[in-house]
Amino acid sequence: MRQFALTALPFLLIACSADNAVGQNSASMDKPFKTSVIADFDSPWAMTFLPDGRMLITEKAGEMILFDPGNGTKITVAGIPTVDSTGQGALMDVVPAPDFARNKKVYFSFSEAGQGGKGVALATGTFNQASDGTTKLDDVNVIFRATPYVDGNGHYSGRIAFSPDGKYLFFTNGERQKFDPAQNPKSTLGKVLRLNLDGTPAAGNPLAAKGFHPAIWSYGHRNLLGIAFDREGRLWEQEMGPKGGDEVNLIKPGLNYGYPLASNGSHYDGRDIPDHKPGDGFEAPKIWWNPVISPGGLAYYSGDLFPQWKNSLFIGGLSSRALVRVKLDGESAAKADQWDMGARIREIEQGPDGALWLLEDGGQGSQGRLLKLTPAT
Repeated sequence: MRQFALTALPFLLIACSADNAVGQNSASMDKPFKTSVIADFDSPWAMTFLPDGRMLITEKAGEMILFDPGNGTKITVAGIPTVDSTGQGALMDVVPAPDFARNKKVYFSFSEAGQGGKGVALATGTFNQASDGTTKLDDVNVIFRATPYVDGNGHYSGRIAFSPDGKYLFFTNGERQKFDPAQNPKSTLGKVLRLNLDGTPAAGNPLAAKGFHPAIWSYGHRNLLGIAFDREGRLWEQEMGPKGGDEVNLIKPGLNYGYPLASNGSHYDGRDIPDHKPGDGFEAPKIWWNPVISPGGLAYYSGDLFPQWKNSLFIGGLSSRALVRVKLDGESAAKADQWDMGARIREIEQGPDGALWLLEDGGQGSQGRLLKLTPAT
């Protein structure tokens, strides 16, 4: 069992940083936003906005939904491959191509069964909506698979982000609850990968010359459930740590982030993991949580609707049932706010108008609702 964050104690106002002894959470009593319920989905996992303001939303069991937030219309998108949704498996992330307006290409990730067990795959398809509204992805093609496929149903990760120049795709592969693959140079598990848009490893990846899998950008990760670029082009990542030790990391090429050799958490069976410390050869997280927040999605905020939150990261809290804000300052990060949302938050996106959109994950009492946050006044 994970160690739950104490978000149910709204009077606990504790300022904290990654340097303090236990990295406590801060809980904010008042919400500076109003929450509107827009729709309800079946265990949704991810969402993205299309240029026309409509959304693509993935559901755990393998459905992709085209949703119009203006009129509530839902259309099932055909053409999705078979998804193995056992355990933490799901139809996962979905992101339009950088030049979607021209080529209508959509990138998405999903867990599947294959040779050797199960793993996460990255695929593309061409968005096609007929005049009668029927919608499908044409020419669906798996362009990358994690290696190796292994047994088990956890820690697929599967998050997607494009570099600001639109030339590269960053893709997360979790360590599949197998620990050691995160340090294995030949495996993509427990890694951030940098790929060309066709799914091939990008030239110039920092560890290829050292014998690593040519797609690896950074390694030593656990379950990477969010990546996002900030306004300066820095890549931020959050991952679900072991028992205590959820992290936000600034991802830099070629660095080893330590897991399972270093973590500010411990193994679930009680075995200690050495904490991050200067000189240990591992890149320490910018901030970490104990009690944990069980981070879901990650979004970088650059909108005008909440000007006070520009240059912040927003994280969805699963076990913490929270919305968490992290303030950025160059390469530094600090915990800022944590609001009790009363449900497990799986995903966060910034909308075209600067509103924040949240997905409940539909598990453990959450309904799977799509929420829109706008200023309280």
